Amino acid sequence: MPQKYKTLEVVSLQLSTTSKYQDNLTSLLSYLHTYEEKHIIIAPEVCLTGFDYAQMETSAKFSSKALKTLQKVINEQILILTLILKEGESFINQAVVIHKHKIIHTQEKVKLFKLADEDLYFSAGKQQGIKPFEIEGISYAILICFELRFKELWKQIEGVDVIFIPARWGKLRKNHLEILSSALAVMNQCYVVVSNTCDEDMASSSAIISPSGVSTRDDSKHVIESTIECSQIRKMRRYIRLD
Repeated sequence: MPQKYKTLEVVSLQLSTTSKYQDNLTSLLSYLHTYEEKHIIIAPEVCLTGFDYAQMETSAKFSSKALKTLQKVINEQILILTLILKEGESFINQAVVIHKHKIIHTQEKVKLFKLADEDLYFSAGKQQGIKPFEIEGISYAILICFELRFKELWKQIEGVDVIFIPARWGKLRKNHLEILSSALAVMNQCYVVVSNTCDEDMASSSAIISPSGVSTRDDSKHVIESTIECSQIRKMRRYIRLD
């Protein structure tokens, strides 16, 4: 936690993903330009390609090029998204954090969602790769979609100030996403920022949730805006001590 309390303006994107990769990238770049004054922008899981299993090689090549484009664009902002990339002969779903034109943090998705055949197309990351990282005195962590369900991963990132959840979470389990993300914020006394796709079969439910469990959420919008008040994290942890 920084000594000087900060207020960070946050944007959670709630976007649909089309079959046209370049259109998806153009849309993301447009939002980045529109909200370039915001401190943090998070995009849904694999928002540039979706889980296009029929074209994994193409998805990975496009994502690799798109990542270079995004690095050039992102300066003072922090951008969080996941991409389909190729590592050796295997495909991975990798979360990437970009800040000041650099990749600050990466982690591969560890818990693959078998109901969507992710385990048939991706190699799982190593669990120790899910760990806190810090930018300018604030600690962050990432859980990718299905990983939100695993209590051992909650324990692994305990104590961070902000948890990001890029997701492609189905509509049938919409209430699970809302309940689990809110519970994580309350349990960890931190902010949780969810970015989920708004495709027809997906849950939406993107949100910015405070340490007290107050959610900013609107399924009718493509952009969810709120602030992270670092003083609120410290206040909640002093008020209700868990140690």
